[in-house]
Amino acid sequence: MLFLVAALMLLGVALGAVAHAPLSFSLVAGAVIAVWLAVFTLRERQGRRRGTPAR
Repeated sequence: MLFLVAALMLLGVALGAVAHAPLSFSLVAGAVIAVWLAVFTLRERQGRRRGTPAR
């Protein structure tokens, strides 16, 4: 339960910071995070197909 409260508080801080940033900065930051997550997902899937252990 404490973990959930901490996660919600961090989410609130992040959303508050984004609310004060310019829209263009928020969109660019969101795009960078999306690309990073896509690359991470592709690397994880390829690693699992090859049978290499995760590091």
